[in-house]
Amino acid sequence: MSDALSSETALVLFSGGQDSTTCLAWALSRFARVETLGFDYGQRHAIELACRDRLLDGIKALRADWAARLGESHTLSIPTLAAVSETALTRDVAIAMGADGLPNTFVPGRNLVFLTFAAALAYRRGISHIVGGMCETDYSGYPDCRDETIRAMQFALSLGMAKTFELHTPLMWIDKAATWKLAHDLGGDGLVDLIREQSHTCYLGERGAPHDWGYGCGECPACSLRAKGWREFVAGG
Repeated sequence: MSDALSSETALVLFSGGQDSTTCLAWALSRFARVETLGFDYGQRHAIELACRDRLLDGIKALRADWAARLGESHTLSIPTLAAVSETALTRDVAIAMGADGLPNTFVPGRNLVFLTFAAALAYRRGISHIVGGMCETDYSGYPDCRDETIRAMQFALSLGMAKTFELHTPLMWIDKAATWKLAHDLGGDGLVDLIREQSHTCYLGERGAPHDWGYGCGECPACSLRAKGWREFVAGG
């Protein structure tokens, strides 16, 4: 990250999950000011939205310089996304693989819509840098998480708004174990514990008994990835 970027502002797509919290810490270690954006799109695991304030409070308590850099927290409501989606994230149906080879947790167009709204907000606020937790290494096969998709969106958004945007995806080429390690590198045990205790990843919105890796049903694909990554992180520590 150049010295020029360290004086600029970034907008982080902040859902309240493990990945977006790690991305928030990544941005806070690089940019002079960081704003956050969450989306209420009718997701079954909307409890993640309630986790964001606790995570932001925890981030501020971890490091004074991060507290000083944190700016506005935004939430956009886009219920239309759920209205046009028949998926396990927006309907009370069992998680399964679809006939197209994609899991039915795939919400078509979700990241494309998120990035478009994020860019529109960033445009209004004079922000050029947008940070997201998309990952091609340890994911569920979602085509809108691919690096090629993000690069295409960066080009389209910059062209369509006549403004140069840079989309940062610090998790793109790392797995969940490396994501836990990145959190530790950025914020030590304090950040890792905050993510374990306060972030939410479970597709079913389960916040019952805690596991070593945090809260969740322990069975859905999101929980399985998070738990597997945690075990590998601990084993490698």
